[in-house]
This record gives sequence, C-alpha cells and structure tokens, in this order.
Amino acid sequence: MPKKADNSGSAGSEETLLDAAGVKRAMDHLCREIAGALPGDCPVAIIGLRSRGDELAARLIERLAEGGRGDLLHGTLDITLYRDDVSKRMIQPQVRATVIDFDLDDACVVLVDDVLHTGRTIRAAMDALMDYGRPAAVRLAVLVDRGGREMPICPDFVGKTLKLSPSDSRRVYLDLAETDGADRVYLK
Repeated sequence: MPKKADNSGSAGSEETLLDAAGVKRAMDHLCREIAGALPGDCPVAIIGLRSRGDELAARLIERLAEGGRGDLLHGTLDITLYRDDVSKRMIQPQVRATVIDFDLDDACVVLVDDVLHTGRTIRAAMDALMDYGRPAAVRLAVLVDRGGREMPICPDFVGKTLKLSPSDSRRVYLDLAETDGADRVYLK
C-alpha cells in the first residue's frame, strides 16, 4: 500500500508509490525485459532522455554489461526544442547537450525515459532522434507507465505500470540516488 510522504511546509501533498526497493524491483524487471529482446545481429544503442532517462540508461547499460552485453552504445538525447509546448513551458528554454557520437543508421535504438504519461515527450524524442540518423528499429523503455496517453505511443519495456484514474491530475516524479540522494517514485 502506498505511504503518504511527510511534506511539512511544502505546497501540495506527496504520495510515495515506489520506495528504493520498489524502484530496484522495477529496474530489475525492465532490465530482464530488455536483455531478452535485444538483437544480436545489429548495433544496439541505449539512449536516455534528459533528464532522468539518461541516468536510467546509464544504469541499464551497466546492468546489461554485467549480463554479457558489453557491446551496447550509449547516448543522451535532449528534446527541449522539439517539444510541442516549449513556448508555453518556459520563457528561455534550458537546452542541454545531446550526446550521440555514433552512427544510428541501421542500429536498434532503445529510448529510455523515466515516466510515460501523455506520449508527447516520446513524440518529441522520435522527431529529435531522426535528425541523427535512420535506425533499423526504435523501442521504448520506461521505468513507470502511468497511463493517460494523448498520443498513440506504447512502451515496449516497462518497469512498473501504475493504475491511476484518468481524472488524477497529479504528476508522477522520479527521484534517483545520483541526483536526489535516494530512489523513489511519488505523486505530487
């Protein structure tokens, strides 16, 4: 059962959906799904979306290498300028580096993101990705699928699927130990 987080002094309430152990289980599940589906006959690139997807991609690369897949390419994709809401979200968008220093042509790409909701972020990522080459295939891996699509986007690999009401307007957030001090998924 989800635990209520103490948010003394903060606006809005938080509800923890996955603690560190839950995030680990979701990552284990995601890693097993991906490992079982990676092709061996073409280059495979794991590309994380900034920000949090890039950190998850790094974790996946490390775990998959431990399992014998040391041949994976690793990239990071910033989609800020590809978003359909860039002018609504920020006055001066913060654009960060995209790092894809390998050929995407004919590669199998696994896009990695933290939380899939409307599908708009992934649509933007697909547009951005095509500027870097023509992959043989693109697959989507997400740690959390919260549902509520506005675009016809479906993940290929999911760590954890949440059952949230379509009327629930709270957002799902991911904290990671590397940047936030601990792993957790929560609603706010």
